[in-house]
This record gives sequence, structure tokens and C-alpha cells, in this order.
Amino acid sequence: MTQKPLYIDNLQYTNISPAHFDEMAVAGLSAVHVTICYHENFRQTVENMITWNRWVEAHPDRLMLGRTGDDVRQAHATGKTAIFYGFQNCAPIEDDIGLIEIVHQLGARFMQLSYNNQSLLATGCYEDEDPGITRFGKQAIAEMNRVGLVIDMSHSAHRSTLEAIDISSRPISITHANPSWWHPARRNKPDEVIAALTKAGGMLGFSVYPHHLAGGSDCTLDSFCEMIAEAAERYGARHLGIGTDLCQDQPDSVVEWMRNGRWSRSTDFGEGSADNPGFPRQPDWFSSIRDFPNIVTGLQKVGFSQDEIAGIMGKNWLRFYDQNFGPVGPS
Repeated sequence: MTQKPLYIDNLQYTNISPAHFDEMAVAGLSAVHVTICYHENFRQTVENMITWNRWVEAHPDRLMLGRTGDDVRQAHATGKTAIFYGFQNCAPIEDDIGLIEIVHQLGARFMQLSYNNQSLLATGCYEDEDPGITRFGKQAIAEMNRVGLVIDMSHSAHRSTLEAIDISSRPISITHANPSWWHPARRNKPDEVIAALTKAGGMLGFSVYPHHLAGGSDCTLDSFCEMIAEAAERYGARHLGIGTDLCQDQPDSVVEWMRNGRWSRSTDFGEGSADNPGFPRQPDWFSSIRDFPNIVTGLQKVGFSQDEIAGIMGKNWLRFYDQNFGPVGPS
């Protein structure tokens, strides 16, 4: 009997609905890391967690809350999707280091140190200058390491990312980005950063968001998977996974909030433009959650082994969860 594959999408921000939960089941997703917040403060973030808690409670046949790698295994065994919470900014901890432990206790497992802009912890990738990790940032990294809240540098600038890798005593992540040697988007990462990340045991999740793809919305599955094959040659397949950054069915007002939050009176178009301010069209081979298994076909075509494909599609993230979601053990 063929064993059902274990798939993990380590970053989504879809407009949640029961229809999407059905699509997760069709795609065979055993775990999804969902975005809880961008610019929200602590109280607003807790409200978003409550909303997700209620969705999980209302759909026990489809969903369960994820806290550990074993929750992924349980979801996989029972045909459910484990939902893991993550923050795309450090705004929820405000200026209080004590909130790091609290948000982990509430279920958060990933937190970005910055989202495009300068934060209290690190520099975002849209800033002109990158002075690196701040004093607060160094303290926050140590506390995140202690409790098991994974550092995510997807939207951070390069110096800040390299410093976070060096400062952290545990592996960190870039949950949703692609190599800039494939497509030189501002949000994609240079070879130096990915090499340092993976050498330190960290994980890179490949994004299917069109602004991160060579060819944009017209990117082909072949091109995407050839990029993954090149990345495996450079950095090792065991450090690679998928973080689609899928924003399925979100209205364009959401991308405006993501880019502008409360910090700007003028409109910032981010990776878009005044002519194309909204969400870009997804490539044909990944138009919705149910298309997740299409990546397997592309990876097979470029020559990955079954074990390598199983790793990239989920088991590499699962190993990372096992090693990094809990508190530091006794020395």
C-alpha cells in the first residue's frame, strides 16, 4: 500500500473560508503556517488568533491547531490540516520582551523581525540603509531562541539577515522568498544570505507569489523547479521547502494594508506599481491551494529523487519543526 505523502505549505495568507479548508484537504496538506498579522499590535493580534481558533473549532473534520511536529504527524494520520500561527512583523511584541514568551504560549511559532521597513529589532528590505540587528533585536533573538519562537527574515534586509543568522543560537528561517540569482526582486535573497542560512541549519521556503518569480505571472513550472534544482546543488536539498505566500481570494485592500499599514499617508506600492497596485495574477500551474501537488510533477521532471521530493514538499519543514518549536533543553 502506497503511503500518503506529507505536504507542508510554510506560509499562506489566504482569505480564510470553509472552501479553502476543503482545498487544503484536496491538496493533501498536513500543515499550513498561516499569517496572523502584519502591522497589528498585541491586542489586535490576539483577536486574529481568536478568529482562527474559532475556525478550527468549527471545522474539526478538516483542521486542528499545530504546536509541534507531532501535531503534523497526527494531522497527516487523520486526514486533517494542522494550522500553525506566524507573524510577518514583530509589531505584536510592541516594545516588551516579555511578550515573546506570551505569544509563543498562545501558539505563535514564527515571527519576522521586520516587514519591509525598519523595526525595533531589524531592518526591512525596502530601507535604503541597513544598520543591522538593534540592541533590542539581539535581546529578542536570545529570548526567541529560549522559548522556541522561530526567527523569520523573509522581509528583512541582507545585513540584518546575516547578523540574525550569526547571533541566533538556533537555526532560523526565510519562510517565503526565492534566490535573487534567479529573479532579482527586492524581496528575494542573494547567494551569500542563502548560503549562510543553510550552512547554519536554517530553512528556505520557495515562494510562488508572482513578484518573486522569474517571468512573474507567466513563470513556468519548469523554470520554478529548475531554480529549486540549482538551489539544491548550491545549498543542499535538506534545507529547502515550500512557503507559497499564497494570498488566495484576498481583496486588493489587503495588499494595500500589507504595504502601508498605519505608517504612511501616501500610497506605497511595494513590488507593484501605480498601474498595477493590486495582487498579481497567480501562474496557471499554481492558481489555488489545490494546485500544491503540481510542484511534485515539476520536481520529478528535473530529476529529484523520491526522498528529496518528500523532503522539499514537507518533511524538511517537519524536521525543522521538531528541532526548533520547543524551548531550549537543559545543557
